[in-house]
Amino acid sequence: MRRFAWQSVLALVLCLAGAATLPLADAVTALPFTIGQTAAIELLLLISVVVSMSGIKRLGGAVVLLFTIHIAAFMLVGGIAGNEGAARPSFFLLLAAGWLLAWRLNVLLSRLKPESGVGRGFQRFVVPALFGVWILILWEGITRGAGIPFVLLPPPTSIAARFATSLPILGADLVQTVFKAVLAGYVIGCGAGFVVAILADRVPFLRRGMLPIGNVVSALPIIGIAPIMVMWFGFDWQSKAAVVVVMTFFPMLVNTVAGLAASGHMERDLMRTYASNYWQTLFKLRLPAAAPFIFNALKINSTLALIGAIVAEFFGTPIVGMGFRISTEVGRMNIDMVWAEIAVAAIAGSIFYGVVALVERAVTFWHPSIRGG
Repeated sequence: MRRFAWQSVLALVLCLAGAATLPLADAVTALPFTIGQTAAIELLLLISVVVSMSGIKRLGGAVVLLFTIHIAAFMLVGGIAGNEGAARPSFFLLLAAGWLLAWRLNVLLSRLKPESGVGRGFQRFVVPALFGVWILILWEGITRGAGIPFVLLPPPTSIAARFATSLPILGADLVQTVFKAVLAGYVIGCGAGFVVAILADRVPFLRRGMLPIGNVVSALPIIGIAPIMVMWFGFDWQSKAAVVVVMTFFPMLVNTVAGLAASGHMERDLMRTYASNYWQTLFKLRLPAAAPFIFNALKINSTLALIGAIVAEFFGTPIVGMGFRISTEVGRMNIDMVWAEIAVAAIAGSIFYGVVALVERAVTFWHPSIRGG
């Protein structure tokens, strides 16, 4: 007897329960879902259930399931737009069924073994993208269907609309926070941490003195450092860059020192047999061995730098910047603008991290962790 996946079985139960509790929404000024739209949504979800239960052996079946699920989901979300709070239990039952089917689709896609490079690329893109898309679909459907006030949690489409109409403001904030404060502080902080790590490796006394201080400074709260830096360096981006320097210096220092100690005794003995001095051993053996540690610090600092600059802008800044905009728009109850700024910060941080990761793959291609990935 064939066993069906629990996601498919539960989705079928939810589809039948949704059909038994129609309509999908209450009549407000007009019925949000016509009989034809409701029947189409039910039919698409039932087709998705049948396809998911039959099992997917090729990529073509996954594509069919992908389209049927998402057409039904977009019809659900699109139908409730403009009729916030009018959704009935059947709406949420069918939305949950679509989510379960998307879950099942992701499981099936992960198990597929595509026959071509195009298929593998499609698989690698769709699996994480599907997860993110369904976060947005559930967010949109629940906030609009349940009538959650926009001031508490605006739906993604509202945030996207504000994003599209506020591009000049968002661009100016991005330049002020990322291209001035974050990049300057990141380069200075990481560069200084790397240089001091080399000195600490060369001078044991300095290493024993700096590392405990680094642990203490790493535990300092940003909200304690930021006002002091504003008093020292003024309200412009220089004070935010100073906060970023403090936040990125010690992670780079600690990781680089640990990386320089990672090379084995046999390799060091071999360098000594070649009569290599300290600097030759450093550049030809110890720094290459420390590269994964250094890039780990660079990736950590890419996120710390953005967080530090945004938080620092809460304590004094010109009338531009992500932190300034977030604090100002929260006071004005423009929560969609706050979420738009959060989206910009998330995109910028992801790109920053991704660039560092790509550089790491290019530089440390020989390392087992990179070759294995």
